[in-house]
Amino acid sequence: MNKLLIKTENAEYQVIQSLKLSRVKRNKSREIFIEGIECIKQAVNANIEITRIMTKNISVLSNWGKSVIERHGDAKIIEMSDKLYNELSEKTDPSEMLITAKIKKNTLDDIHKENPFIILFDRPSDYGNLGSIIRSANSFNADGLFIMGHGADIYEPKVIRASMGSVFFTKIVTIESMEILTGYIKTQKMENNMEIIGTDSTGDISIKDCKIKRPVMVIIGNEAKGMSIGLKEISDRIIKIPIEGNVNSLNVSCAASIIMWEIYKNDEKCSF
Repeated sequence: MNKLLIKTENAEYQVIQSLKLSRVKRNKSREIFIEGIECIKQAVNANIEITRIMTKNISVLSNWGKSVIERHGDAKIIEMSDKLYNELSEKTDPSEMLITAKIKKNTLDDIHKENPFIILFDRPSDYGNLGSIIRSANSFNADGLFIMGHGADIYEPKVIRASMGSVFFTKIVTIESMEILTGYIKTQKMENNMEIIGTDSTGDISIKDCKIKRPVMVIIGNEAKGMSIGLKEISDRIIKIPIEGNVNSLNVSCAASIIMWEIYKNDEKCSF
């Protein structure tokens, strides 16, 4: 067992802290910080490479916690002072362990190419919304989630927790330019006749009046600004979800989940 003891802030602690706080550090090292028992369980289930396991006291870990250590013999096992451990955690009552892990960057080549179901999120700005959309994409069998433009980091700890660990099972691809996106769409239209569906509360087609099926890409706009002009222009149609009440729109993650459910229920291969 590769065991360390950290009682005062040192270089190792600063690396861990930077993985929690710095997007630049996470992107450069392809390593992330994970908190929350459910998220850690999903990381273990996804067989991602765990690099560090942090705890206050190994001897008082649950049987599950001890099994995580036994399963990941190459990880650094770090016991921390209560003060340092509590500073790393964002919970008032921290869970029994925290971990860091290596992650793989997905590309378009990793996305299922036949009859695909893709969600594109344009410039996501809210950690909770992004995590919830990742969770729904995984729940409703989306083949990929594309992130367009500068926005929230998918491996920000708040996003990981909001996704309940489904971020480790969802193929998420950052689309670097409109040129790359239009190239992908052109290929998909030729090979699969993919439809591009934009979403907006002012859309001219109600989701009640259309049947959305694979192959499809659904574009979800930024929480405050909606879809960019460029994304509106490449949409084959723009749909809306009719609502009643005193507000004029739904939360973006709620709206995205409703649309994903509609596609999922129209999938001939769905299991329910």
